[in-house]
Amino acid sequence: MISPFQLPPPIPAKLAAKEVIERVHAYMQAHPESELHHHGKMFGVLVYVNNTDEGFSYIAAFSAQLDGSYHHDGFVPPVFDMASPPIGKNKDESQRMQRLLFAQYSFLNGKGETKNLLDIFATEKPIIPAEQWFGNKSEKQPSLPPSGAGECCAPKLLQYAFKNGLKPYAIAEFWVGASPHTEIRREGVFYAPCSGRCVPILRHMLEGIDVPPTIEASRADELCRQIEVLYEDDHLLVVNKPSGLLSVPGKSEEYSVSSYLSELRGITIHAVHRLDQDTSGLLVLAKNEDVYKSMQAYFQRRDILKRYEAIVSGMDIPKKGEISLPLLPNPYDRPRQMVDMEHGKPAITRFITREVRSDGTVFVDFYPLTGRTHQLRVHAAHPEGLNAPIVGDRLYGGMGSGTERLMLHAAELRFIHPITKEEMHFCIPSNF
Repeated sequence: MISPFQLPPPIPAKLAAKEVIERVHAYMQAHPESELHHHGKMFGVLVYVNNTDEGFSYIAAFSAQLDGSYHHDGFVPPVFDMASPPIGKNKDESQRMQRLLFAQYSFLNGKGETKNLLDIFATEKPIIPAEQWFGNKSEKQPSLPPSGAGECCAPKLLQYAFKNGLKPYAIAEFWVGASPHTEIRREGVFYAPCSGRCVPILRHMLEGIDVPPTIEASRADELCRQIEVLYEDDHLLVVNKPSGLLSVPGKSEEYSVSSYLSELRGITIHAVHRLDQDTSGLLVLAKNEDVYKSMQAYFQRRDILKRYEAIVSGMDIPKKGEISLPLLPNPYDRPRQMVDMEHGKPAITRFITREVRSDGTVFVDFYPLTGRTHQLRVHAAHPEGLNAPIVGDRLYGGMGSGTERLMLHAAELRFIHPITKEEMHFCIPSNF
């Protein structure tokens, strides 16, 4: 089975998704009162191998309910048909009722084993919803699965496949309808399963299934050898990071710029700042703790000039301007960020349009004045930003253009060397 986290999905899944989107649009025309006219929903397909091992068929699903029902013709049923959400008289009773409900959601895996949501999430770190981040920090958070767990497309599709003896080949999830205000979802764009609700469930369900690593994971060793060292002295390094490689080790991926260079140099090397895994370009690393702290202070005080080059998918873009949209991590789908005017941290980006191209894209220079996670990507894609996602952005709606990478590159850095006090200037343009 192809990994459900592989983007873009294989052609059979794309074709199945196209059919489902057409069906959903026909449903919307026949039902003018449908909720889909006001806000969109995630849909999904699971392509499976026919019993004859010749050709593919597919099943489809939607997340949670559609127009108040878990059941619609042509879509798989829910894992558990909840008549109505539990409501207790007080907090303790509500949590007790939630636990009883979560125990009803039981998921098969490739070995034929079953686990319910309580067992699956027992060892996971509790997720604190954004609205509780600024509440009573001393209050112990309940160790319960996140709300909506088990109602996403991928778990529903796999559950149906296992129960009915289908041989999964690929899964694809895609959005139909308007984007929510806080998150960024675009019609017809494919998205990986959410990290908070789906990944723990899928980790269990895929046991016993042969799932090769994604293309990105299998290329990590090759990408490390593509790191280009532009400057090095006794104190720091400046490198050109290839797209697809982490700046620092992740939870499940040890290949990164800092770990590779540390092993190569025989010392601990710290990434002073970070570039997204899919972003290429200039990255500064320190060879000791003192230089690391000094450089981090530069970034925190905004004493470093940073310029990024990007290709965005949209024509109606001002020649220049400033975007100010506060950002907050999505607690249910890290590392995705969302716009939150009340609780978000300030995020400010200046931009200059350099070239409008005939293919419907625009070459843009971004100057981030703050350094929030995914700041440029969200500011480009959000309707109140440029409303033009960066081409190749699998998280915020830039897929579908045929590109294999995120078209975002850290092109220029200017700062004062923390030891020699010389002005350091690096400029390495993209090949976009």
